[in-house]
Amino acid sequence: MSGTFERSRLFSVIILGVFLWALASVGLLDAERLGRGTLNLGVFLSALFPPDLSVLPNLGRALVETLQIAIVGTLLGFILAVPMALAATRALFPPMVTVPTRLILSAVRTIPSLLWGIIFVVAVGLGAAAGALGVALYSLGYLGKLLYEAFEGVDTEVVEAVRSAGVGRLQLARYGIIPEAGNVVLSQLLFMFEYNVRASSIMGLVGAGGIGFYLLGYIQMLQYSRLMTALLVTLAAVVLIDYASSLVRRVLVLPSEVQAVA
Repeated sequence: MSGTFERSRLFSVIILGVFLWALASVGLLDAERLGRGTLNLGVFLSALFPPDLSVLPNLGRALVETLQIAIVGTLLGFILAVPMALAATRALFPPMVTVPTRLILSAVRTIPSLLWGIIFVVAVGLGAAAGALGVALYSLGYLGKLLYEAFEGVDTEVVEAVRSAGVGRLQLARYGIIPEAGNVVLSQLLFMFEYNVRASSIMGLVGAGGIGFYLLGYIQMLQYSRLMTALLVTLAAVVLIDYASSLVRRVLVLPSEVQAVA
């Protein structure tokens, strides 16, 4: 018992030491720097108020473009992710298929959404098209992983029951795996859309359209009262979408116990 306590205490000391070393390395133990930063932050926050409402028409149009980027990017990513996720599912394919597919999804997921935005700005030019494609590839990486985990979480008895009917891989996916994982798939799709609204709002920072274009411009021109208006518009949109998404979940996603009875 005492040995376990000693190991726990040693582990805690090591973690604390690593944490303090990391804090010092990034400069968060520098009292002078932190004091100066606090004063600068106070000046910045005071410059945010009152918000400049004269820019609302421009921000409204940009917000619509942001939502368009999120919708197109999410649905494109989902359309690409479903077959990739099925190919990564061990119940359907052997390791020679699932392993390379998972590696591809990992590689896609490794690249941040902003970097995907830059790549597509180079490929197709400035604007919403680059933003939508960047969001789509980002969504592919994450949805692909979330979906194949959902597919592999399907009850093995269901999979074996469908397989015993002599169906092929596509039929097994169509009639066994996808219906059983349907609630999770819908929930993950809604979550990804919510996230992509936030991601799309900063795509303009790299010239990929949306309200992020104005966020960057206001920061560069030190127009902080207009920046506050843009942030409030973005916040309002995110809150409304979160609320709408929760309503959709309540209507379309069956509770697990109801699904089991059905």
